[in-house]
Amino acid sequence: MTNAVKQLHAVKAKIANAEREAKQAPGAVTLVAVSKTFAAEDIRPVIEADQRVFGENRVQEAQGKWPALKAAFADIELHLIGPLQSNKAKEAVALFDVIETVDREKIAAELSKEMARQGRTPKLYVQVNTGSEPQKAGIEPREAVAFVKRCRDVHGLAIEGLMCIPPADENPGPHFALLEKLAREAGVAKLSMGMSGDYETAIAFGATSVRVGSAIFGNR
Repeated sequence: MTNAVKQLHAVKAKIANAEREAKQAPGAVTLVAVSKTFAAEDIRPVIEADQRVFGENRVQEAQGKWPALKAAFADIELHLIGPLQSNKAKEAVALFDVIETVDREKIAAELSKEMARQGRTPKLYVQVNTGSEPQKAGIEPREAVAFVKRCRDVHGLAIEGLMCIPPADENPGPHFALLEKLAREAGVAKLSMGMSGDYETAIAFGATSVRVGSAIFGNR
């Protein structure tokens, strides 16, 4: 058993415990194993240990390893969790099953166009910049609900959830609470929040998926 597989089992056990404490049904929280920067040979043992949902930050990097892995394991669900440039929308729609980083009008318009062109409908999340950090992607919290509505009404996109990455130096709890409140106001059911250092906290605040990389694969 590789170290990553051992770590995978440990993370899954902690998720199960956090679900129980949050009085959520077993399996209510989806683990997105973040495989960015790791090669196909590092990822394959984790797939063989029955992990099926993975996250990548960059379209180009994912294109280099995931088409072959997805061909070998047909039930893989691949999430784009890094910022999406509009000139990569075509490739993103072709490769990813979930795009978590819809954060501006131009991206919404490009995704709508590409999804119609390709006949593919990846699930979509709006990324919210809960800390209003200038260096970070995401729509401002005060604009998030209206943006979800525009995605639906103007661009014809079915937004499934919201995603956030809290500031590294702040207590993540208030950010998770804010995202949960915005999701209720926007009428979306899914909350992608929590990473290696705070996923148990995120589950306590209602996360439906957590994005865990270094706690499984080790430091990059």
